[in-house]
Amino acid sequence: MVSPAYTMAIDQGTTSSRVCIYDANFNLVARGQHTFQQHYPQDGWVEHDPEAIWSSVLKCYQLALADAKIHPSDIASIGITNQRETVVVWDRATGYPIYPAIVWQDRRTESFCDTYRDKFPEVCQQITEKTGLCLDPYFSATKIRWILDNVKNAQQRAVDGELAFGTIDCFLLWRLTHGEFHATDVTNASRTLLYNTSLHQWDADLLSLFDIPPSILPDVHGSGYAYGISSSEVLGSEIPISCLVGDQHASLIGHGCFEENTAKMTFGTGGFLMLNTGTDKVASSHGLLSTIAFEIDGKTQFALEGSLFMAGASVQWLKDGIGILDDLAQSESLAASVPVDHGVYLVPAFTGLGAPHWCADARGTLMGLTRDTQREHIVSATLQSVAYQTYDLIQCMKADGKHLRELRVDGGMAANAFAMQCLSDILQIPVAVASTTESTVKGAALISAFHAGTITDMKPFTKGVSQTYQPKMNKDVRQTLIDGWQRAVSATLFHSTTP
Repeated sequence: MVSPAYTMAIDQGTTSSRVCIYDANFNLVARGQHTFQQHYPQDGWVEHDPEAIWSSVLKCYQLALADAKIHPSDIASIGITNQRETVVVWDRATGYPIYPAIVWQDRRTESFCDTYRDKFPEVCQQITEKTGLCLDPYFSATKIRWILDNVKNAQQRAVDGELAFGTIDCFLLWRLTHGEFHATDVTNASRTLLYNTSLHQWDADLLSLFDIPPSILPDVHGSGYAYGISSSEVLGSEIPISCLVGDQHASLIGHGCFEENTAKMTFGTGGFLMLNTGTDKVASSHGLLSTIAFEIDGKTQFALEGSLFMAGASVQWLKDGIGILDDLAQSESLAASVPVDHGVYLVPAFTGLGAPHWCADARGTLMGLTRDTQREHIVSATLQSVAYQTYDLIQCMKADGKHLRELRVDGGMAANAFAMQCLSDILQIPVAVASTTESTVKGAALISAFHAGTITDMKPFTKGVSQTYQPKMNKDVRQTLIDGWQRAVSATLFHSTTP
């Protein structure tokens, strides 16, 4: 009998779901992708329908299976990677959510966070020491608290053990196994504000602080682990699920960033810079997050991370929000048609500013407009804003004692030559674009195959760069651009704190 030869990975993202199938040599043989609707009930609120997410994953699976022309039994193992911090709370008896998923971008709990920042700074410090994170609506804990406060009887039902909480990986695992497994991995747990990354356990003090009953929490395991078997009723075969991992952590693996001081940047809806710090949990003094990078084969590595809330979403706004692009691909040629020092700056604080500013009240600012400003300048400023924001994050990493010699990138914007050259010019380091835009889903597949024993070493399958951009901008022009960006950010922050 021939052993199953394929590895499948589910990448459940913010705007779409994907399923990819790889052969024994980790060549991508099939791919299915399906978008789902975003919901914005109020200003600053972002929600997903968990049932729509589940349906999208199943549709992607069927598309990929048909594309690969294989039987489900040919799949040796499944890896799951997911949008992080997004919260689902569901009924254990029925498996149905009691409220829509509150997405990582959602800012509805800002007043809760403000109260604690103003009145209990020592509590905020304790949170950072235990979790490596800062008190912010970005993370899961205050979202859970909001659901328990605002859904009828939810708190009591949680105390009574009737409800379950999970990030998206956990919710999908529950559905795939018909409720047999309620678990997550260390990377997703480390993004909740409830997991002590030094002790590697849910933290009783933090659970008490947010008044979250421990009974709703999933078990926590390594990124590679025997997470159960998919139900044949769901996928058509009983397939081992051997990896759960947050999307940015999976991307770190997909880029081959196994060693200390290697770093990657993934451009999707947002932008996520992650630097491997090895076995050391580095406490940032400059607004970055300290998080678990991954746990594989019983070994934990840590990372420093900085996030841009708006990267690809800013370009999407140009098309869908204000209609100055007919197609996203236009952005490259339009931006390249004007000089880089055009004086227009976009600070894309549409949902606040993340690291290193952590200002939820900030809102998008477009500066430097004149009668001569054309759409080309605004498009250029939008793409340049990604480079400037990344520069801010890397300056923080330098201040924390970490120096990058190269940045590995993937995601949709990695295909934009103007944006990538600008990134290299502003950072003054080489920018290596991965040969695949699917580094995230490939990372999950690699962890899954490694844990399942399909492969014995992940490193040989992470090589591959399609293009490397080298810095070539005049240093005086570069400094002028950076100075202008910093003035624009200062003005944005000033406006956010002025009545």
